[in-house]
Amino acid sequence: MAEETVDPSEIGEQDAPPVDQKPYKLIFEANKCIAAGKCAEVSDNWEMDLLSGIAKPQTYFFDDAELAHNVEAANVCPAKKDRGVIHVIDRRTNEELAPDPHGDGTVSVDW
Repeated sequence: MAEETVDPSEIGEQDAPPVDQKPYKLIFEANKCIAAGKCAEVSDNWEMDLLSGIAKPQTYFFDDAELAHNVEAANVCPAKKDRGVIHVIDRRTNEELAPDPHGDGTVSVDW
């Protein structure tokens, strides 16, 4: 039986707010978080769970007002050899805005 692949851009969409209200979302590879805390240093959306040592966003869907600091959190994440485990996705185009290690908007989630 062939393994079914998951399209990362579809994650969370079934319970998501309307795209016109919250056009951006986070995909977080929590299982690869190395607990560096860089995201929480630069973004009010991110906090460190002191028990697990893993970062956690307060919200996964947001608008333009919250875009810059979430992009910064994705860009400063040192996990996966500085490729990061926080992915900011434009829900209108399904393109990765950050960290975008491929430079072409391809979602760089690897599970």
